[in-house]
Formats: sequence, C-alpha cells, structure tokens
Amino acid sequence: MEILVGKTAGFCYGVKRAVDGAKNENKNSKKVYCLGEIVHNKQVINDLEEQGIKFIENIEDAKGTTIIRAHGVPKEIYEEAKKRNIELKDYTCPNVLRIHKIVEDYSQKGYFVFLCGSSKHPENLGTISHCNKNSYIIEKEDDTFKALEKLEKSGIKKLLVISQTTYSLEKFYIIKEIIENELPKNIELVIKNTICATTEQRQIETKELSKKVDIMIIIGGKNSSNTKKLYEVAIENCKKALCIETYKELENSQNDIKNANTIGIMAGASTPQKSIEEVVEYLNKE
Repeated sequence: MEILVGKTAGFCYGVKRAVDGAKNENKNSKKVYCLGEIVHNKQVINDLEEQGIKFIENIEDAKGTTIIRAHGVPKEIYEEAKKRNIELKDYTCPNVLRIHKIVEDYSQKGYFVFLCGSSKHPENLGTISHCNKNSYIIEKEDDTFKALEKLEKSGIKKLLVISQTTYSLEKFYIIKEIIENELPKNIELVIKNTICATTEQRQIETKELSKKVDIMIIIGGKNSSNTKKLYEVAIENCKKALCIETYKELENSQNDIKNANTIGIMAGASTPQKSIEEVVEYLNKE
C-alpha cells in the first residue's frame, strides 16, 4: 500500500501562532483564559486544558489574562474587556485582521458588504462587527440572489464582496460569477478574494491528490470549517473519502483500507502533526 501525505497538511501559520502563543502566555501568567476554542480541534483544546488554560464562552467569566483565538472576536469584546480591566492577548490570525480592516474601510466609504461564509462561524461574527448594518452573509451559491435583493432595497450603489478565510474556493468563484452577471451596471463593484493562500493551496492539492488515490482521508475537527471544505473537495474527486478526527475512526473502514493500493491524506489547518503521524502509523500496520 502506498500512502501519500499532502505537503500542505496540518497547522497553518495563523493556527501555529495562536497555539504557540497560548502556551507561552500560560508559562508567564498564573491564570490564563481563552475566549472560545482557540482553534476548531478537540485534541488541541484537550492538550491546552491539560496545561492549565481555561476555556470560557463569555468575557464576563475572565478572571485574568485572556487570549483572543485565531478566528478573532467581535469588536465589542475589546470594548467590554477594557471596561472590566481585563488583559487581552490577541492571537487573531493576521489574515482575519486584514479582512476586518478592509470591511471597516469600505463600510466607512458607504459600501454594502457581501461576506461569503458561514453565518455561525466565529470568524465571520467578528468580521461583520466591523461593518455597519449594510451587510449580508452569503453561505451558499443560491443565497447570492437574496443578497442582491437586499442590496437593491438598500438603494446603495457601491458593493464590496469578500470571503471567510477558509471558504470554498470553487463556491467563491461561482458566487463571483453570479454577482458579475446579475448586478446592475450602475453599481460600483469591488471583489476581493480574501480566502487565505494556505487554504487555496490546500484545496487545490486535495483535489489533485484525490484523483490519484483509491481512498482519500481528511483529518480534522468535526467543527472545523476548512476541514469540511477539504472533505467536500475529496468526495467530489475520489470514489472513497473519509473524514476523521483521529486514527481510531479508521477501524470502521478496515476492509476498504485493506483493498486499497493507494491512500491519500490531507489535514485541516488546525490539525496537529501528531494526529497525522498517528494515522500514517495505523495505516502502515494494516
């Protein structure tokens, strides 16, 4: 059996920065809190909890140094922390901070903002907080028409289109094409592909690798947006694709694994190297 591991699998720069930062803060402070999951990966969270970091959902529960996770938070959190005299350590991904700056600048210039991504994802909740009320989150391609209706009703003649950093590249371009075809010519249009470069490369590599193997294994957290996108790419291009958090889940697919000549592996941006190595070790024993 041949095992092919994607070159872009595992921690991206933003995730590594946040996780390493949290560990360093924990060494230097008596009590460290993290507002929300620092990244969407259960193994990473468990590891940090074992080291003493406490995860909270509300800023009101912070009693010491508090970490802002890689996804970022709504700007109101910073204001509330200041009122409560809570020390924040901001590990928001630089790519996310760049999007905050873009939407804030364009909102101030009077643009309506379309954000391609999940309405429930913490990154987008943070991004939308930097817009005024003239914004709309496009989750899937069909939502684009609803967004255009809202734009028309607003009477605004300027539109900015951006994306969640981990959004599907393919879906983004479909939405882009719909907007370019349907938008009235008298409306000024600015489209910025804010999907991070690592996400793009990972999706492209997953697509290419999926076409070469009998089974494609995607490793990542069940609530990880970028992991879900990789799995969507894999199932479109490989006859058998699996999405797992740990190697233990492969026990349910032993027959498929034994009959495979080639297996591809890709991992989400918040998947630790240890999880990838454990999957490879498990497969080598089969």
